Amino acid sequence: MDPREVIEHLVKTAQWTASRSSGPGGQHRDKASTRAELTIDEDSLVGLDPHTVGRLVEALGLNEKPLRISVQDERSLSRNQDIAVDRLTQRITQALAPPPPPRRPTRPSRSKRAARVDDKTRRGSIKRLRRPPDEAV
Repeated sequence: MDPREVIEHLVKTAQWTASRSSGPGGQHRDKASTRAELTIDEDSLVGLDPHTVGRLVEALGLNEKPLRISVQDERSLSRNQDIAVDRLTQRITQALAPPPPPRRPTRPSRSKRAARVDDKTRRGSIKRLRRPPDEAV
């Protein structure tokens, strides 16, 4: 399923709440409810493909607790809601992205193995020169 379709469905079925935001702002902050909070739980996923629902529940941890995105960055409620949708889009896109291909271990090439042995031999000869001379007469 296309992530855009999933996001549209979630935005329609999610719970939106607005409350007073914290921080500076004077009278506007005291009177206007500009903090936008988006809450998504397992009930919001009804109507989506079961495979998609499983991936979202696992990636977002919805079986343990609902996903809450709270934004109070801007003075406007609508702008904060847009930012919340952008953050939801990032989370959903990551959750629905296919996993990376498994790493295929590689073996060192013949020249790399030979270079390693030569380096060890050279390092050993340097250390051998540091030894005190033999007292064998």
